[in-house]
Amino acid sequence: MTWWQALILGIVEGLTEYLPVSSTGHLVVVQRLLGIGGSSPDAKIAADAYAICIQAGAIVAVLGLYWKHVKQMLAGLMGKDAAGLKLIINLVTGFIPAAAIGLLAQDWIKKNLFGGDRFGLWPIIVAWLVGGVAILVVANRRKGRHAASSDTDVKNDSDTDGNTKQDGAEGDGFGLGQLTWQLALIIGFAQCIAMWPGVSRSLVTIVAGLLVGMRLIAAVEFSFLLGVMTLGAATCYDGLKHGEMMLEHYGVIELGIGFLFAFVSAVIAVKWMIAFLQKHGLRVFGYYRIALAIAVAVLVLTKVIVM
Repeated sequence: MTWWQALILGIVEGLTEYLPVSSTGHLVVVQRLLGIGGSSPDAKIAADAYAICIQAGAIVAVLGLYWKHVKQMLAGLMGKDAAGLKLIINLVTGFIPAAAIGLLAQDWIKKNLFGGDRFGLWPIIVAWLVGGVAILVVANRRKGRHAASSDTDVKNDSDTDGNTKQDGAEGDGFGLGQLTWQLALIIGFAQCIAMWPGVSRSLVTIVAGLLVGMRLIAAVEFSFLLGVMTLGAATCYDGLKHGEMMLEHYGVIELGIGFLFAFVSAVIAVKWMIAFLQKHGLRVFGYYRIALAIAVAVLVLTKVIVM
């Protein structure tokens, strides 16, 4: 791996990790386009481990951006903030299903769904397509619900310029502080669906949050914070299990470059996403996923990307 390939992978990881478009799917495709990880089975394992370990940059980015919640949870652990304690209980509850199922199914998933010889990139392509359609269905459902509201409700849901917000970004629903552990557990089980690469952990946790009644921005915040715990565990697990093999194929400098650019691009992506969702909602990500699935399918069928 060259330094510029590490830079590209870091940027792709950071930009896509917290957007509902699947960072894993993007990284697998980009690795194929760059010719990374295809020379041997060990190289494939090292490439998968590298893609997971540079997630640490995106994790640190969210810890910094949401430091207020981090401090609140630390205070909660010390018995000084009841809301912070409730939040960390909800995050741990949401993390448990992925931790349990991930340990049991991780090897099978990597062997069969991460662009392996058996199915190639088709599991990722299908996940992009299905996820895109799911986003549009949820967005249309939310739009229809708000359209059925009274004229007064529509007026109250307008921004300061008088423009009605799309998809109810700040519409009906409860905030992060009102989430119960039972609903957090539902979101946690939904997160397990994202073990299928291409689905997107952010997508399923945000949509699950909406379906249990959260406001969009509150669902996004919980998704990001839950991601810190889930991605952190995955990074540590793969780092310990495959770290030596990864460093044999890709040096410390390449790992550092990937981490750094994942951090910088994640900061940019998260800030942009929050501002974007407040005005436009999730719909554009649905169209993007569908277009991406079609584009990658064409590249595979025309042998531009070799399975």
